[in-house]
Amino acid sequence: MIIYFATGNKGKFHEVKTLASSYGIVVKQLDIKKVEIQSDSLEEISLYAVRDIYNKVISKGIDNVVVEDAGLFIEALRGFPGPYSSYVYKTIGVRGVLKLLEGVDNRKAFFKAVVVFKSSSLGERIFKGIVHGEIVEEPRGIYGFGFDPIFKPYGSDKTFAEMTVQEKNKFSHRSKAFTELFKWLKSMVSKT
Repeated sequence: MIIYFATGNKGKFHEVKTLASSYGIVVKQLDIKKVEIQSDSLEEISLYAVRDIYNKVISKGIDNVVVEDAGLFIEALRGFPGPYSSYVYKTIGVRGVLKLLEGVDNRKAFFKAVVVFKSSSLGERIFKGIVHGEIVEEPRGIYGFGFDPIFKPYGSDKTFAEMTVQEKNKFSHRSKAFTELFKWLKSMVSKT
């Protein structure tokens, strides 16, 4: 089975492609501009994006699309940056978030991913993944992207940026959401 993942983020695409291979699913990248509405809901953002992209590619013979949106939710900052993580990363970056947490003892945070799949035969389905952890004091690691250098999941001594793709996929929010998608797709294929 082939699915089309709409993302311009090569790091995300590599993580998902690596994970998909263990399910016998081929993931192709749709490098298409994703419209991201402003919303406090990752689900609402992802649903809007998948519908918009699906309507653009169906005429090109592509009959399924997957969109993923994620956010970093920091407890001491009352969930900030949440669904605005991409914008916050682009504007104040890792150092800016660490500055906001200076002198703060509560470093608890979680990453949440929302994956939406849409096709004419299977409709729309939402899959979610969450990983809990903490924000470290200083950026660590050279891998990954975004806030990976400052997020350390519970159960690991490494930040996401210190992990290989395979290591990160054992913990990550994205991996959890896409694993649910891949299991569901395999079950749907076995029914036909």
